Amino acid sequence: MTTEHDTITTPVTTDLLRGFLDVETTAHGLLPHRLPARARRQFPDDQLAVAEAQPSGVRMVFRTRATTIELDTLPTKRVYQGFPAPADGVYDLLVDGRLTAQATVPGGNVRTITDMVTQSAELTEGRPGTARFADLPAGNKDIEIWLPHTEITELIALRTDAPVEKAPDNGRKVWLHHGSSISHGSNATHPTAIWPALAAAQGQVELVNLGFSGSALLDPFTARAMRDTPADLISVKIGINIVNADAMRLRAFVPAVHGFLDTLREGHPTTPLLVVSAILCPVQEDTPGPLMPDFDGGTLLFKATGDPDERPLGRLTLTVIREALARVVEQRAADDPNLYYLDGRSLYGEKDHAELPLPDAVHPDPAGHRRIAENFGRLVFGKGGPFATGTGAGTGAGTD
Repeated sequence: MTTEHDTITTPVTTDLLRGFLDVETTAHGLLPHRLPARARRQFPDDQLAVAEAQPSGVRMVFRTRATTIELDTLPTKRVYQGFPAPADGVYDLLVDGRLTAQATVPGGNVRTITDMVTQSAELTEGRPGTARFADLPAGNKDIEIWLPHTEITELIALRTDAPVEKAPDNGRKVWLHHGSSISHGSNATHPTAIWPALAAAQGQVELVNLGFSGSALLDPFTARAMRDTPADLISVKIGINIVNADAMRLRAFVPAVHGFLDTLREGHPTTPLLVVSAILCPVQEDTPGPLMPDFDGGTLLFKATGDPDERPLGRLTLTVIREALARVVEQRAADDPNLYYLDGRSLYGEKDHAELPLPDAVHPDPAGHRRIAENFGRLVFGKGGPFATGTGAGTGAGTD
């Protein structure tokens, strides 16, 4: 480590953070949150509490001449009882927008999931550690440190061998996105490799990622948080968690979608708003949930356990939800020319699944994240897409 005599300690403040909605001052430092305190008081369980506190898309941003940067943090890591501990979360350091260095923080708190169905857990407290980046390019540069997308991260201290100043406004549009564990970054190996981060880089926008593992359930508090968050572009990816959890029937689903969109429009009446259905997921295309873990064969897979014959009774599948979302958007677009629909199978469909199958039957691998991002960039940020500069009214961005 650098010594006390040649380092400068800069307080970690919200001026250095992007991609968050709220912060909490803890006994150790600053904890970024991706939902505000008002929403957090309404959580029904710990799953969303953990997911929103994992800083997917949250990054520290500043300008400096430093060639050595140290960030002290206290991570809270998640392990599943009976399974090997996952690798330590990765901190991505970007110099002028380019991934230049990576680091990890060993140790920290450990949250052991003792039951995958109920998500009950035990917490073992640990010690803080340091993410260290050395031999960085000389000269003035813009630094981004993307925090691990799967580790709750309390920010304690920032040390550098040159002064730090606030990064200038880059003038980019803010893209506010909400989705499930795939948007959160499940199975991606580092934080700038989750598909929303890759797509944001392709579209040259500032990402605010409200992808919550297991928790894209049309919750009113999430809609209100998005309503109150400044944004130039908004997307909501709807379907997979609602089917996974067997959370509602068609009669409740359609009004819930309307209510969610109504709330967004209260704060963003004319902002381009894209509704995205689920990517292809064969186990849930025509079989209702709930989704359950399956450990046969020694590896974790997921299987749908509902009865397909109950679809006429309103049980939801991905096919049913895509049809419902398309109808809702078509109906609303008559009075809302800035509302769009994208069939998620155009991001990852039959051909993609044949080439890049889902390892656990639900989540894409790192190559799958890249494929989704490439397709999103082409269809949404590309020429003629709903988020392209100068885009006017439209009814969709394509289907598979």
